[in-house]
Amino acid sequence: MSAKGLGNTTVSQIAIVVRDIDEARQRWAQILGQPIPDIIVTQPGNEVHMTYRGQPSNAQAKLAFFNLGQVQMELIEPIGGPSTWKEALDKRGESVHHIAFWTEDMQASAEFLKEHGIPLVQRGDMGEGQYAYFDAEQQLGVQIELLERVRKARVE
Repeated sequence: MSAKGLGNTTVSQIAIVVRDIDEARQRWAQILGQPIPDIIVTQPGNEVHMTYRGQPSNAQAKLAFFNLGQVQMELIEPIGGPSTWKEALDKRGESVHHIAFWTEDMQASAEFLKEHGIPLVQRGDMGEGQYAYFDAEQQLGVQIELLERVRKARVE
């Protein structure tokens, strides 16, 4: 895995944390010339085995997605308990939160990042798959999200 890095260099998503998703999705839709996307509310963290900094979290988020060719843009408004979304919004205000990549092997990708001093900060189930955020802010200036379509084991 180390020779191949993450195992995938295709950016699938760029996400921005926002204070008011309704206002942000309207503003972005106008600028992008796209329809205003629906808002999706994530399941409570305890229903998707969410952890934040190693501890269970019941946080949720409101999400809106713009499909822009190869890359999806995600708007995230944190709601509820502690999360990487709320932490980023509190620390930097509205800003880029993460760049996402799909992985076929979450465990190997997570181990590769850990070897490079990029720790897991938050994870949760996503249907049959899972998502995980890694704190690469010191090294890369942004978090990395890995997405796995079929969860082999929950990454820790």
